[in-house]
Amino acid sequence: MTSIQQLLRDIDESPSGPEITAVFDFDGTIIAGYSATVFIREQFRRGDVSPREFLEIMGAMTNFGMGNLGFSGMMAVNAQFMRGIEEETYYEVGEQLYTRQIARRIYPESRALVNAHLSKGHTVAIISSATPYQVAPAAEDLGIEHVLCTHLEVANGKFTGAVVRPTCFGQGKVDAAEALAAEVNGDLDQSFFYSDSTDDQLLLERVGKPRALNPSEKLERLARKNKWPIASFGSRGRPSLGQFVRSIAATSSLVTSFIAGLPIYALTGSKRDSVNFSFSLFADTASALIGLELSVKGEENLWSHRPCVFVFNHQSKADVVIIAKLLRRDIAGIGKKEIKREQPLIGKVMEFGGVVFIDRANSKNAIDSIAPLIDTLRDEGKSVVLAPEGTRTVSPTLAPFKKGAFHIAMQAGVPIVPIVIRNAGDVAPKGDFVFRSATVDVEILPAVDTHDWSADTIDQHVTEVRNMFARSLGQPEQAVTTGTKRKPARKKTPAKKKAAPRKKVAAKVTKATGKASAVKKKAAAKSKVRAKAKPKSAK
Repeated sequence: MTSIQQLLRDIDESPSGPEITAVFDFDGTIIAGYSATVFIREQFRRGDVSPREFLEIMGAMTNFGMGNLGFSGMMAVNAQFMRGIEEETYYEVGEQLYTRQIARRIYPESRALVNAHLSKGHTVAIISSATPYQVAPAAEDLGIEHVLCTHLEVANGKFTGAVVRPTCFGQGKVDAAEALAAEVNGDLDQSFFYSDSTDDQLLLERVGKPRALNPSEKLERLARKNKWPIASFGSRGRPSLGQFVRSIAATSSLVTSFIAGLPIYALTGSKRDSVNFSFSLFADTASALIGLELSVKGEENLWSHRPCVFVFNHQSKADVVIIAKLLRRDIAGIGKKEIKREQPLIGKVMEFGGVVFIDRANSKNAIDSIAPLIDTLRDEGKSVVLAPEGTRTVSPTLAPFKKGAFHIAMQAGVPIVPIVIRNAGDVAPKGDFVFRSATVDVEILPAVDTHDWSADTIDQHVTEVRNMFARSLGQPEQAVTTGTKRKPARKKTPAKKKAAPRKKVAAKVTKATGKASAVKKKAAAKSKVRAKAKPKSAK
């Protein structure tokens, strides 16, 4: 087996530039499992296919898997039941399903490989037999510009019930890869291709650097015979029983840790000492059960300016454990009121520990609810920790920052300390119950002084702090409005210069033939660009 570290070294040692193409299969390679099953279940739920049609689609997929039906035939069975449906609907469905179900299936190791190729300036593409509705949202999230896949025929904005031929399968993938290489003046003999299946044997044999990721038994045998690098990732997919049990225990340890601190409260009368003991015990217990390790840079900034407002980028429910592990004591925070309804016992424990619950749908109520946190900072000397994004994101890409944390810091006259969490999604992506063992990289940035802030300049300061996160994560920064500039905190430690951020681009979706032309579709109700292919008649 080849380690992810070796695969990354191979990329680092390869030539730079767009002439080197790095092609990824999608299902089983970038994501665990198959996006088609997610879409078919959604078709059934929406009523786009009847129970009889659903069974017919399942039968076609089974026959394809057994070798009794070709790929184009299987796609034709599915396509006929979509006749008359607006194509735009399925771009919207694809984005929704990506956010709710598919995003959490992305292997963090595959994301790291994509990022490594992008950092070398390689031309990165997904070449998949799936449809753009399945692939394009993931490509946009990953920063992959080129998507070559199988298309359904569209006329007057509606599916006709036919499939555009040739499909992106077998030789179709080879043709698409060769067309892409020709477009960038590249050479497939110097190119990478990552796949999990012998369905892609032709392209694996065509490129100079084939890679078997999460391979089927058949592909693993083929890869060993040809001495291709093989890597299998356990970071996604069906969890083991041990992982499930440890995850339950880690979640429950929040309650048991606070119970363990109650004797301190009873004997000393100090709620603060009791909560601090329980908070640290929970951090250590949950981390041990999960197998969570932290690699921390700038740890001195955790202690240099307390009390303060700590802000962190929110990727995972593991962030609770990460923050507890980092901050240890004298902390208050904010939680969504739904926790108290959905998990009343955990809600009570969190409330006892200093968490203020707010109704995110009622901004007036939320503002009133956080007022006690200002007193906590001023009078008790405790720090406050908040996620300015407000909710967990489905990827490491930063969401917009809300202003609550910044108003609290400004009114209390305390600094803001940014905590940049790089890969908490490796432990538990949004939507997953199970925790998985991982080492999470964290950077604590220097404190930001808020003494010269005002309500008139708050938008500027929010953007400046968000840009600190963006620089650390290598993501695009936002334009800062004019006004009084942020003043560094007096004990600020100079931050190490960061590499230039990688620019994110919308995916270009092209036909399975691999033609260089690309068409982008702009959703009517949204400002972002979403990839879309031109309608094309069947050949």
